[in-house]
Amino acid sequence: MVLGASGLGLLLAAVATVVWSGSFVTSRALHDSVPPVQAAFWRWVVAILAVAPFAARPAWRRRHLIRRHLGFVTLASLLGVTVYNTLVNQAGLTTPAGTMGMVMAASPVLMALYERLGGARPGPRRLTGMLIACAGVLLLVGKGSLAADLAAGDLWIVAAAVCFASYSALLRRRPAELGGAVFLFATFVLGALMLLPAYGVSLAVQGGFAPTAGTVGPLVYVGVFSSALAFFAWNKAIALIGAARAGVVYYLQPVCVALLSWLLIDESMGPSHLLCMALILGGVALGTARSR
Repeated sequence: MVLGASGLGLLLAAVATVVWSGSFVTSRALHDSVPPVQAAFWRWVVAILAVAPFAARPAWRRRHLIRRHLGFVTLASLLGVTVYNTLVNQAGLTTPAGTMGMVMAASPVLMALYERLGGARPGPRRLTGMLIACAGVLLLVGKGSLAADLAAGDLWIVAAAVCFASYSALLRRRPAELGGAVFLFATFVLGALMLLPAYGVSLAVQGGFAPTAGTVGPLVYVGVFSSALAFFAWNKAIALIGAARAGVVYYLQPVCVALLSWLLIDESMGPSHLLCMALILGGVALGTARSR
């Protein structure tokens, strides 16, 4: 069966969402061994190394295009690379992985709002699915109540959600002449460079971390899979189906994070979690289905 552009976009959005779910678990797992800024910096160093064999030469050949669009590339790097992941790591110091995944699910609402401001009008089926999934997320966050139960440290992940939604909306304006791999490589390099001053301060104040299997392994995962693979898939998905529709798929993230954190780091999951997950899955299925 050959996927059309819509089906491929949904598949790529789902791949990115599932892979990113693991990064919340690794951020939580590293919270007492790798300082947040250092974890973010090395994540992007690994990502640069992973993408370089495919994108370094094309990026060099198109350096004049990168310079021409430097303002756009810098803003995308700041939102999607420098700030977003650092905020996630900072939240991981105090916030359970499951909660981080739930709060991040606010991003699709902002993505839809950005597209609405740009003139797009979501259909009734997508809007209904988004509202059902959003209700499931709110119930999950509020522990059975629609009133969100956020601790002070959770504000870091709220800020991360705003950054990610803004980055996703910005991608619709990506200059096509840059190409996906070139754009990705340029944002990774610029994002890591912008992190360097904070990385130096972190080293001076907090010291470095021990390079063990328990620290290097998760950093390789988030660098290769959650950065190189997932960002490429997500960027391509938005190019194919738009940020708002890809955002409906992103509602799957709290389900994936809750399952992974339960399986891998023993975070609790009860019947209310399962009910909320059913709402989220049903909303995603409705919101991404083709109209007949």
